Amino acid sequence: MGVLQGHKRLLRQMHQPAQRKHTLSEVFPATACDAAAVGFVLSRLPRRAGPILWVQDRLSRKEAGRPCLAGIGTARPVIMVDLSRAVDVLWAMEDGLRCKALAAVIGEVWGDPPALDFTATKRLALRSEAAEVPCWLIRRAASADLSAARERFRIASLPSAPHPDDAQAPGLPRWSLDLFRSRRTKPGQWVATYDRAADRLDLVAAVRDGTLAAGDGTAGRRAVG
Repeated sequence: MGVLQGHKRLLRQMHQPAQRKHTLSEVFPATACDAAAVGFVLSRLPRRAGPILWVQDRLSRKEAGRPCLAGIGTARPVIMVDLSRAVDVLWAMEDGLRCKALAAVIGEVWGDPPALDFTATKRLALRSEAAEVPCWLIRRAASADLSAARERFRIASLPSAPHPDDAQAPGLPRWSLDLFRSRRTKPGQWVATYDRAADRLDLVAAVRDGTLAAGDGTAGRRAVG
């Protein structure tokens, strides 16, 4: 029952982001250029007015490109900041978190630069919590070293869900999601599907979680291979 309760608690947090205490979260794409991280972060942002500050370092911009932001809508303008060094990205993110009018602050850093240490992540977490502005750090080609991030995810793209009306068309986007560190709920692994109409994440537990219904477990096994 403990695993199932933890799964339900995480579902509530995923579906009701506006009620969560905003802080620093990190996402590690399975492959450096996987767009899953961008899609996942966008799906987790609170639906409130205000611009999004998005900061990229040079290598993230060169190797992964600029994020495709179609679908965010005119009510959520994005302020893109292109910088060269990771230390400048961290400074810009921290400075942006002083502004409570922002809807979110997102940063992309390539690799494991010396500037991105525990102290730097601690400063981002404290700024985010003080301003009540969510902060996301996308870590491409990076190792999950010591960090003060309150939630840390590994994520990878999966084949889309079947389309309900056309077997040849892509359905809802899906990701393999591994919450490997959290101060809020029990870590676990899921297949995440983003429901555009409901604007929410639906989670299916990995196959080794035998507490869920047989139908959900079967879907999870197919998705994660």
